[in-house]
Amino acid sequence: MEMQGYFLNMHDHNDDDDNNAPERNTAVITRTKPAVKKPSLYRVLLLNDDYTPMDFVVHVLERFFQKNRDDATRIMLHVHNHGVGECGVYTYEVAETKVAQVMEFARLNQHPLQCVMEKK
Repeated sequence: MEMQGYFLNMHDHNDDDDNNAPERNTAVITRTKPAVKKPSLYRVLLLNDDYTPMDFVVHVLERFFQKNRDDATRIMLHVHNHGVGECGVYTYEVAETKVAQVMEFARLNQHPLQCVMEKK
């Protein structure tokens, strides 16, 4: 993120109506807006395997991605039929956390489910 800048603009002011008036200097401080860049987004994906039960995948989608039962089932079937399915799109830190949570949960439950992230 860029730092905000301030510029001091000096203006000479001489009142044209009164030629005998002293010259005044006025200052105007201009605040520039910072260049704000939107953060990159990352897709969190589940990969199909032949061992993880479908109901476990639905549970993962509900628990870690706040999907309702219908959406979780639809995504699980997409993973099953196409080999991969998108769980959601997040900033890097959020996506990284979700991948780690899913991988740890799968490991603790002795399932080989794989979760990855890719830049959108």
